[in-house]
Amino acid sequence: MEWLIDYHLWASLLSLTALEIVLGIDNVVFIALVVGHLPPAQRSRARTIGLMLALLMRIAMLFGIVWIISLKTPLFHLLGHGLSGKDLMMLGGGLFLLYKATNGIRDEVTGERVEEYRTFEGNFTSTILQIVVIDIIFSFDSVITAVGLTEMIFVIIAAMTIAMVVMLASSGFIADFIAAHPTIKMLALSFVMMIGVFLIAEGVGFHVPKGYIYFGMAFSLAVEMLNLLARRRKTG
Repeated sequence: MEWLIDYHLWASLLSLTALEIVLGIDNVVFIALVVGHLPPAQRSRARTIGLMLALLMRIAMLFGIVWIISLKTPLFHLLGHGLSGKDLMMLGGGLFLLYKATNGIRDEVTGERVEEYRTFEGNFTSTILQIVVIDIIFSFDSVITAVGLTEMIFVIIAAMTIAMVVMLASSGFIADFIAAHPTIKMLALSFVMMIGVFLIAEGVGFHVPKGYIYFGMAFSLAVEMLNLLARRRKTG
């Protein structure tokens, strides 16, 4: 029962769940377009089945990444530092997160993001397959972020599951809230960038205690909540 009072467990679970929801809402909106051509009676079922299968694919992807991270024997040396499979995964994942977060922040700041609305066609089965493929493409950064935030696999799986259930139940409300408060999305992207830097540091041999990351995220989120309350008070 020690897990009930484990600070790292609960901090990582709450942080990951919040990030999964904020960063994954675009995916849910996009999937709504995919099922739009189906009869109304099939849309909800296709979305639910597709996302459940996508969750299983995310978990499989997670275990694949964790297996690579377990490879700690140096493969070669660079500038006197031995690089293992884990180090290469950390470096590659960190650079990928920096790229994704930087692009996301640029799009949010400049407003230059162009949404591509495609007309999806096909029967019920092909629609589900499209949902799974889209989710795999969209979710790689969230899986890398999760691995960078905690090494507890069951916490990552729990956070992914909780986030998906929440998004299925209230995706409309969450999308409207983020649209009305774009700084929340910006904050989430900043967290992803911070985790990317952390992964790169880990890859080159510098260990950063995860408690610093949890504290930084909690402090930033608390400040943002105070800002939201202050803005609501002024406009109310």
